[in-house]
Amino acid sequence: MEFLVRSENRLPPETPAERREELRAAERARAMDLRAAGVLKRLWRVPGRNATVGLYEADDPAALHDALMSLPMAPWLDVSVEPLATHPQERT
Repeated sequence: MEFLVRSENRLPPETPAERREELRAAERARAMDLRAAGVLKRLWRVPGRNATVGLYEADDPAALHDALMSLPMAPWLDVSVEPLATHPQERT
């Protein structure tokens, strides 16, 4: 099942720079793990915001939830999820 995931990072601005960099590095590493596992298919930045749009694939919404909650930045992410269904024109 595919999902369109929009997330905005709400990490408090007063977070120390060292902690911020630790979280960014851990987030990148976890995203690479999810990509290697076939869960994270595509990821785009949203210009002008600390936000992303991602295409994820998971067995069900619970599996997607687990993947998203495994991200180190999860406590500070404002996330919206749209389940995607195949359009009839895409079926062959």
